[in-house]
Amino acid sequence: MCGICGEVRFDGGSPSVASITTMAQVLAPRGPDAAGIIVRGNIGLGHRRLRILDLSEKSEQPMVDPDLGLSLVFNGCIYNFRELRAELQEKGYRFFSDGDTEVILKAWHAWGAECVSRFHGMFAFVIHERDSGRIAMARDRFGIKPLYLAEVEGGLRFASSLPAIVKAGGVDTSIDVAALHNYMSFHAVVPPPRTVLNGVRKLPPATIRIYQKDGAFEDRRYWDPPYSRKAGDGNVSREEWQERLLEALRLAVRRRMIADVPVGVLLSGGVDSSLIVGLLAEAGQTNLMSFSVGFEEANGEKGDEFMYSDLIAERFGTDHHQIFVPSSELMDALPGTIAAMSEPMVSYDNVGFYLLSREVSKHIKVVQSGQGADEVFGGYHWYPPLTNSNDVVSDYGKAFRDRAHDTLVEQLGEGWLADSDVSGDLLKEHLLRDGADTPVDQALRLDSNVMLVDDPVKRVDNMTMAWGLEARVPFLDHELVELAARIPPEEKLRDGGKGILKDVARKIVPSEVIDRKKGYFPVPQLKYIAGPYLDMLRDVLSSQAARERGLFRKSYVDKLLAAPADHITPLRGSELWQVGLLEMWLQAQEV
Repeated sequence: MCGICGEVRFDGGSPSVASITTMAQVLAPRGPDAAGIIVRGNIGLGHRRLRILDLSEKSEQPMVDPDLGLSLVFNGCIYNFRELRAELQEKGYRFFSDGDTEVILKAWHAWGAECVSRFHGMFAFVIHERDSGRIAMARDRFGIKPLYLAEVEGGLRFASSLPAIVKAGGVDTSIDVAALHNYMSFHAVVPPPRTVLNGVRKLPPATIRIYQKDGAFEDRRYWDPPYSRKAGDGNVSREEWQERLLEALRLAVRRRMIADVPVGVLLSGGVDSSLIVGLLAEAGQTNLMSFSVGFEEANGEKGDEFMYSDLIAERFGTDHHQIFVPSSELMDALPGTIAAMSEPMVSYDNVGFYLLSREVSKHIKVVQSGQGADEVFGGYHWYPPLTNSNDVVSDYGKAFRDRAHDTLVEQLGEGWLADSDVSGDLLKEHLLRDGADTPVDQALRLDSNVMLVDDPVKRVDNMTMAWGLEARVPFLDHELVELAARIPPEEKLRDGGKGILKDVARKIVPSEVIDRKKGYFPVPQLKYIAGPYLDMLRDVLSSQAARERGLFRKSYVDKLLAAPADHITPLRGSELWQVGLLEMWLQAQEV
């Protein structure tokens, strides 16, 4: 797990060492253990390393293989690297290191762009071919590892975070009105390739891009699983689906145990993280460290779920760490949380993950986390109403969108509204494309492949890596997701959602954590904005920078500030926090 960056010149010039150095410095928290920069010809590569596999200097990056004529920077982990290494050795390749980085180099040489289909893991990498001058970059199937891009005069820059690119300068930092529309429609999700800034884009997940020496490039999506039933699936019993799912979960968790350092678990006490703990214990992991976080209550809403995480920790004998965050510390942590965001993200979970990661990183470098289960196994409330939908685009939008296009007319400032309902068009494009059997399948595919990437997945990456902590997400094992996509929707929607996952969990964990109201990282102080939090947002939204930007109509902002609790989105988010967070993020990036 690391941070990568670089600059490629297509005009015959030399990359800016100063720009690469600046980007690498911004990425330092992602890789506090080592750093490296190389500049050769028209390309410069930068890297910050977090040592997880092959702790020696042999796996330092940027990695260069002069015999093959390849240079590489890589962020992530290839869980099946040892099997691939053995296969490559049989082909005659010789290795000088013991980690997964060199396996990517050899795999690229042996199999070309097809190598990504062989990788089990999370990754973003950039490879330079010395002899052809080509640049190849790829991102894992779910975009667990980020890769941001910006065209600069005569070339291209890339980095693991958007702030790193902005800090290096020379980038258009004006607001993208279509991305703003997405932000306000999808509770801050801006699907790729856009970001909220016009000058910065992101490589889509499951995509490999190859640049020629002149800057021309082509993209290829290498993974797009069907959300449909195969021949014979209709004859598979519920019990057989459960058996297949349990085996796939066991394999997914076991794959993510690979490391040359200890692996812990972020334990919320919900069914997803509890199941991971149970499967790790079943696989024989001992001295497992688990971590939970809680906050002060507000408006009578409890701010922790310690009773459930304690139950799981006791059942499986973990070395458990309970972290309680007082309100005063929450306020102090907000600037750091916002600065850690590659893009503005409104979920209250952000500060929870940020503070949890800070404490976890004092004990351990790698954790498994339960993100993705709701999107993969149908855990959200908007799926059941789609069962009999005759208009999936409209019905999904009614349940999921924060506000309609016509509402934005009354909320966005002059000149900031897109000419058309670009967010509605995006839903139509993704929901109605071929490859999904039912409206529920269409929604699960959209959420798993688009909304998940730029909300919980990005949140976990940004907040853990702010403290040099690697988070692995077994529910996003691609073979597990391929299996889940075939399971009939009714098996997922049973039992209040995630029915078949709960069936499997009952074989592993206590029923008390399964048969309870669905929970999240509760941070009620940010849901019910009052006191110092309200004062903070009033100051931000009345600042000179906010007034000059004019993203929101003054009448709308005044209404939110007057009664924050009266303006809650359909998914129970604060409209005031949504607009205030965007302005705070823009000011933190100094754009």
